[in-house]
Amino acid sequence: MSRALLMVVALAAVHGLMLPGVDATVAATCLAASNSDRRVNYDFCMSELNKHRDSPGADTPGLAKVAANVGVNSAGGAVNDIEALLAAKQPPPDARTSATLRLCEQLYDDMELAFAGAYDEINALNYTAGKQMAADADSLVRRCTGGFAEAGLVPPEPVARPSAYAVQIAIVCTAITNLIISP
Repeated sequence: MSRALLMVVALAAVHGLMLPGVDATVAATCLAASNSDRRVNYDFCMSELNKHRDSPGADTPGLAKVAANVGVNSAGGAVNDIEALLAAKQPPPDARTSATLRLCEQLYDDMELAFAGAYDEINALNYTAGKQMAADADSLVRRCTGGFAEAGLVPPEPVARPSAYAVQIAIVCTAITNLIISP
């Protein structure tokens, strides 16, 4: 999305002229997050936060909690996908793939806890701790994908897809929480 279009969205958000189904607070928060952290994908932020039932009317801390909650759900789904890969009978994963999948399974378990911790810390107004826990989740997913690279393997699609998603939602959560800490 071009910067000019982003400015129009921001102005519309300020003046309450948003299109139906697009929450002004989500638009303004995603714009501010993408302006403050170049890693934030504005379209991803808008799409994912607007899907959540708690987003309409949420303030910035509420949207940070939404991002953390989405991260919890994403990590939990990835654990289920990895468990299914490990249990596959046809074809069964080889030893290197199994070892890397088990590493990722543990990392995604830890990531689920990190996102849950981020939610709890943000909810308790401990924004710096919440931001750190979201950043920890980002680090954990990168360790999973790094494990495949170190083993000379390409992550299977059921790992690659949630890994890319988890990185993005962790970045969004971190950036939104940072908006609260340093407005």
